[in-house]
Amino acid sequence: MEQGDALNLLTQMRRGALPYCVLALLRDEQRYGVEIVRLLGEVDGMVTSEGTIYPLLSRLRRQGLVETTWRESTAGPPRRYYQLTAAGHQALDAFAGEWERFSGAVEHFIGEGDPKR
Repeated sequence: MEQGDALNLLTQMRRGALPYCVLALLRDEQRYGVEIVRLLGEVDGMVTSEGTIYPLLSRLRRQGLVETTWRESTAGPPRRYYQLTAAGHQALDAFAGEWERFSGAVEHFIGEGDPKR
């Protein structure tokens, strides 16, 4: 595998998991877009930008997984806060179950479950 292939692989994995990471950040509290970008950026491998997150948040809103409210900010213009809907909670729970199963299967082959290790 060449170096470019590894970068593409990370991009593909991030693209598939990122919506659910955003939903997970909204599981227990409302957040605004820049806060979501900052929290994702604090985790190695999840580096992202506002140019990625805002279209994603719009898509999640159109799908009915998040809803928004506007709040005044003491540090500038009003902010749009995002929170999970009931459908968003269901989607996150479904993903979490499938992720556990899938990641366990992958780990079986490349990690602890590999008898050649």
